[in-house]
Amino acid sequence: MGNLLREAIEKKRQFLMAQLIAMGTYPENDKQLSKLTLTELEKEYAYSKKKEQESRAAGDQ
Repeated sequence: MGNLLREAIEKKRQFLMAQLIAMGTYPENDKQLSKLTLTELEKEYAYSKKKEQESRAAGDQ
C-alpha cells in the first residue's frame, strides 16, 4: 500500500512539473522544480494557472 501511494504522489508531481514547464513558468530541467514538494507544486500550479487566466481575460478586453 505504501508503494502505491508513493507512486501516485510521484506521478502527480511529474504531471505538475510537466504542466509548469509547458506553461513557461519554469524552464526545462530546472533543478529547483524537482526539489519542490507535491504541496508546493500544487500551489505553484494554481498560481500559474490563475495568472494565465487573468492574462487571457485582460487580452480579451
